Amino acid sequence: MGKQGSHKSLRPEFQGWHSKTLLLHGLKSDSSKCSYCRGLYVGKKHIRAIVVMFGLLGCLFLLDSLIISYFEFTNLQPSTASNNSIVFQGRDSYIYSKRSPVYMYERLLNLASSALAEKEFKQESSNLWVETFRQASLWKPCSERKTQTNPRKPVQNNGYILVSANGGLNQQRVAICNAVAVASLLNATLVIPKFLYSNVWKDPSQFGDIYQEEYFMNILKDDIKIEKELPPHMKSLDVEAIGSQITDADLAKEATPADYIKVVLPLLLRNGVVHFLGYGNRLGFDPMPSEIQRLRCKCNFHALKFAPTIQQIGSLLIQRIRKYGARRSMLDTQLLGKFIRNNEYHEAKRGSAKYLALHLRFEIDMVAYSLCEFGGGEDERKELQAYRERHFPLFLERLKKNSTSISPKHLRKLGRCPLTPEEAALVLAGLGFKRETYIYLAGSHIYGGNSRMEPFTSLYPNVITKETLLTYNELEPFRNFSSQLAALDFIACASADVFAMTDSGSQLSSLVSGFRTYYGGDHAPTLRPNKTRLAAILRENDTIRWNRFEVRVNKMIRESQKAGIRSYGRSIYRNPRCPECMCKHH
Repeated sequence: MGKQGSHKSLRPEFQGWHSKTLLLHGLKSDSSKCSYCRGLYVGKKHIRAIVVMFGLLGCLFLLDSLIISYFEFTNLQPSTASNNSIVFQGRDSYIYSKRSPVYMYERLLNLASSALAEKEFKQESSNLWVETFRQASLWKPCSERKTQTNPRKPVQNNGYILVSANGGLNQQRVAICNAVAVASLLNATLVIPKFLYSNVWKDPSQFGDIYQEEYFMNILKDDIKIEKELPPHMKSLDVEAIGSQITDADLAKEATPADYIKVVLPLLLRNGVVHFLGYGNRLGFDPMPSEIQRLRCKCNFHALKFAPTIQQIGSLLIQRIRKYGARRSMLDTQLLGKFIRNNEYHEAKRGSAKYLALHLRFEIDMVAYSLCEFGGGEDERKELQAYRERHFPLFLERLKKNSTSISPKHLRKLGRCPLTPEEAALVLAGLGFKRETYIYLAGSHIYGGNSRMEPFTSLYPNVITKETLLTYNELEPFRNFSSQLAALDFIACASADVFAMTDSGSQLSSLVSGFRTYYGGDHAPTLRPNKTRLAAILRENDTIRWNRFEVRVNKMIRESQKAGIRSYGRSIYRNPRCPECMCKHH
């Protein structure tokens, strides 16, 4: 998308003025050749013409300067809440916005466009904006409650637990909650976790930059002991040298409490400290003592409050999404704290106060790693292969050693391909969301940029992001801190009237949907497409009728929302509807 008002766009005008200047010189030359004997009247006439011409040229040059100055000033301005122009760029590309649009399902897109046009003046179904799980309203948050039976007795402290969490915001959040549970399990003191710097995320943020430390410690003080740092006499210890450093190689991915007692507790008792390096999802969900499970929920849903700087800008973001409409749900209160009070502005409202948030995981790393194809032809195949060679060399080595290979077509049939923006738009249209629906897009690193978003925005033009809703200066404090930017997306997605995901394996999608389940009651639906079933539906692109497409998409989404109660072994962060986390009222 080229910049308006650039110097290049003004060059034809310069050429025009250059021609006029040549013409003026011609006039001067001609006038000099005129005979003086033709009369003083004729000479004065030419002089007046020359003066007028100079005056006109002066005005034109002045106007040109003003135009250039205006556009240079405009191009330097930050995006504002009224800015509807979005460039969706990929992480490793500078030309995505210039590519031609890529379509995989043109026939279905045309049918969807016609269907949305027909529905424009019809009333939208209210069922789109409510939770379909009938018993959702019966489940209430209660993991913060103090245990009445078998209260925690004072015991001798076994030592200190240090945690260095890896990954981005959501992986770190899971690591913190698991560390709290482990500290309780091992009767240890937890030191405020540290976050490892990653060459992928490139974010030096620490706990206090993202969460409220004092609040965290205060909420959990009756459950575990938490300190900001090791005592002075232990700070000089080389934890690795004394054998108290624990990595992923020492613990299974879904380790049980018994694993921690067997592997970690002896080190803790011997050295008084253990350090979990690169700690992530190293604690399973079942079997788990109910009190430990409750504590994980309490940590995730109550103790981890975003820092005031994040809450303040998050509140401003929500205000602008909702056109300053005041909506004070339990979700808003938990996410924004005292800054929810600032929602009492009364500016002119335009459009609907409701909005849908979409986590569209179509980043280049996801796309390349999937080994799928997305209709971009040979250029796309070469680009993705080059990205794999650069970023996933070990992955390619494993592929070479594997004798069985699965074709991109078969991968798509199995539902293993990330959903494209085009496919996401077709699902929303099939569900019945109207064309004017405001859609908040979490993250904007879309592979293919505008060439991939064109099919989406052709159906749903009201796409908004934090970059278009907040000014440059408002975003500046967060610009080099990916986890803090992700926290703003977390707030916007969790607070949305409807949250739609395209990949149920995403940590952000899992944590946001769990947060909405915990605090949203029956007013915070989450849409999870079944990619295998959707692939089967889309394979009929050339023949399926639109009304049949709608029926099948609606059935796919409804059935994915039926599993209302957490099943054994499933994440309590994603679905906290279980006795340890929530209370069911009859």
